[in-house]
Amino acid sequence: MLLESKNAVIYGAAGAIGSEVAKNFAREGARVFLTGRTVEKLNEVAEEITAAGGVAEVAVVDARDEGSVDEHARVVAEAGGIDVSLNLVSRGDVQGIPLAEMTTADFVGAITTGITANFNTARAAARQMIEQDPASSSR
Repeated sequence: MLLESKNAVIYGAAGAIGSEVAKNFAREGARVFLTGRTVEKLNEVAEEITAAGGVAEVAVVDARDEGSVDEHARVVAEAGGIDVSLNLVSRGDVQGIPLAEMTTADFVGAITTGITANFNTARAAARQMIEQDPASSSR
């Protein structure tokens, strides 16, 4: 198995793409840490994974909240480390509104969500990975 004995954090794991990625990672042997903002959907994905013989843990984490992301990364690190961190958080793009009718907030909301979530999740994973293997740090 490609990901045997690896820990993978999936941000946005309740979404269509995130849930399929999580199931595939688990099928390849990873212990998946499913995160998102809707616990019911995350639990459904976790149930599918465990029913298929995989290992999944669920946590409500808003990837836009750096404190929440950092705390969850510490929990995963204590559970054996972070080997994979994948951000598939929905950006919340506004659809179906002509550009001429769109507000500035409509336009920048998705951009702000995207860069904030990407930065928070990548930085949290990097911090934990550096602690796991300080020699790999390229500060």
